[in-house]
Amino acid sequence: MAVRIYHRRRRYHWPELQLNIWILVALSSSAICLGIFAWFMTVQNDLQLEVPWLFPYMITTSALGIFFVILILVLAAQRFLLPGIIIVGGFILFVLWLTGLVETSLQLYGVLANVNDNCRIYVDGAGREVGDGWRTLAWITEENICNCWRTAFAFELVNTIFYVWMIIMSWQVNRDLYR
Repeated sequence: MAVRIYHRRRRYHWPELQLNIWILVALSSSAICLGIFAWFMTVQNDLQLEVPWLFPYMITTSALGIFFVILILVLAAQRFLLPGIIIVGGFILFVLWLTGLVETSLQLYGVLANVNDNCRIYVDGAGREVGDGWRTLAWITEENICNCWRTAFAFELVNTIFYVWMIIMSWQVNRDLYR
């Protein structure tokens, strides 16, 4: 007598709009931070200065964030997007992004010789340079560096919050709250 065993796979109902918004924001935030910190690292190397640990750390964290979003897209395409995978991966990336956010905020707004004060004194306080010359080019570059620091901080904050949101959403999907 033959016995057939049927395995029923549980179906999870993901809120499509929220998931798509999360994917778009997490992917773009990770890509922006990856580009900013890769450029910072290139500038430090060109100036033959020591590279702070934050730059390669954020490049790695951003690359992991991009890989995680791509993994989510692949799993969603195969209808195998499990909340447990998202909760574990989201928590790991939340901790990584939070660590980068704390260090970036210390560099940007710290007590001694922080980037924001230097930007206010030497770039914003110096006045806008105009004309065709090396001073204008130097001022534009300095302003770009200041704006990149602020942008990186903002997108790290957004990504950190969005990973908490993804963990909560995955928990709700696991509890079948989206029906």
